[in-house]
Amino acid sequence: MGIKDYILKNQSPWGSSPSGGRNGSGTGSGSRREPPSLDDLISNLQKLINKFLPGGKSGGGKPIILGLVILLVIWVLSGLYRVLPDEQGVVLRFGKFVNTTQPGLNYHIPFPVERVLKPKVTKVNRIDVGFRGASDSGRSSGIGEVPEESLMLTGDENIVDINYSVFWVIKDAGKFLFNIQSPIETVKATSETAMREVIAKSEIQSILTEGRSNIEVEVQEITQRILDEYGSGIQITQVQTQKADPPSQVIDAFRDVQAARADKERSKNEAEAYANDVIPRARGDAEKILQEAEAYKKEVVATAEGEASRFLAIYSEYKNAKQVTQERMYLETMEKVLADIDKVIIDKNSGQGVVPYLPLPELKKPRGGS
Repeated sequence: MGIKDYILKNQSPWGSSPSGGRNGSGTGSGSRREPPSLDDLISNLQKLINKFLPGGKSGGGKPIILGLVILLVIWVLSGLYRVLPDEQGVVLRFGKFVNTTQPGLNYHIPFPVERVLKPKVTKVNRIDVGFRGASDSGRSSGIGEVPEESLMLTGDENIVDINYSVFWVIKDAGKFLFNIQSPIETVKATSETAMREVIAKSEIQSILTEGRSNIEVEVQEITQRILDEYGSGIQITQVQTQKADPPSQVIDAFRDVQAARADKERSKNEAEAYANDVIPRARGDAEKILQEAEAYKKEVVATAEGEASRFLAIYSEYKNAKQVTQERMYLETMEKVLADIDKVIIDKNSGQGVVPYLPLPELKKPRGGS
């Protein structure tokens, strides 16, 4: 006989007959049933369960078995657990890591067989190296310096006082919990090792100025590589430099050196600007002189060649008619010589009454207007 048949044959689980009368009576079958009390419900349910337990209706061990069944159900249901979106479930079986579970509703074998750890995997953690904040150092305010962490030797044998922060999250909760014993100390020691390695290869001038961003990237890469080799389950998200200065004992002298270097660079830039202005102009002047010399050379050569050609032409005509050529050359020469000279012509063979003087200069003068 099943539970359904038993309920229909004997009694409703709410304490009334199947016929449906109110308060057990046959009348009012169409009326609304009143809900049973909590005591009646528990009593009827216990009777129903005892009916189907071994031993029938009798036996003092039935309540104990019922309690064990209830405890078994509760124990089985206790294996349900929920992983929040910012968490990752880590299942342990007798203390040994088994697997990880993602956010949502999951199940594991209840305690003491398995248990679950749920670390926060999206929380960004921060570790300060070279200094401590007010909350970390126990001070009411201000920042506490840690020289044994911040003082480092540079590649050009200078000392730099550098403070920085490392930000990290949990990448794999299982590895994070069981592969390394002290995650915070491991991240701190690894990042300090990486920073000292990078600083030892860099010059102090680069560290204090434009090279800081490159240093941060390189330190992050080295730290991540070491942590991956450890199987730490940690992801480095950022390395941020807070301060990079010379040691406080020599900072004034270092600033003087920096000012002198700045003056040097300024003077160098001014000299380069002057050179960039003077040299092109000097090159232009030199090119101009060369071009003028080349033009003069060509002019002289062309004139000489022309004179030579003219001489050869005259010489050729002279050979053909020497007398005519001589007279022509004489006349042309005298024309050139006497062109700009004041001339007086006197005719010694003139007759009486004729003035032998011809005032050529006076004749050249323009006549004045009346």
